[in-house]
Amino acid sequence: MSYDVGEFLLQTVPFARTLDITFDKVEDGVAICRLPDRQDLHNHVGGPHAGALFALAESASGAATLATFGDQLSRAVPLPTTATIRYRKVAMGEVVAEARLLASRDEVVAKLDAGERPEFDVAVEIRNAEGTTVSEMTVSWTLRPNR
Repeated sequence: MSYDVGEFLLQTVPFARTLDITFDKVEDGVAICRLPDRQDLHNHVGGPHAGALFALAESASGAATLATFGDQLSRAVPLPTTATIRYRKVAMGEVVAEARLLASRDEVVAKLDAGERPEFDVAVEIRNAEGTTVSEMTVSWTLRPNR
């Protein structure tokens, strides 16, 4: 990758900056990012608000997508189409999201080359400081061809 995907996302998605999301690792098909433990992001039980967890996971999925398809931005824009999240345990403290692309880059780009609007999923696991999974999310993405 010829640019820093995490920095690019923080520059172009102000909400990620507002939440202080940091990107620990971004490479083809994988992204790891974290949400700090901030009082103003807490819910009524003292952990990160569900909306903050959702935003963290969606940011990680976007980073994994851009790391894989960033070279396609001149002809298509990546957009999330649906997302499903499961809150498994109450999250407390700092949390880390790990996103993994579930599709083959070659298959997705081949569909784009064929004039189709490819769709693909990114799975995200959110863990607490002890490594316990607190939430899981699947984000479906598309590469919408530029007009």
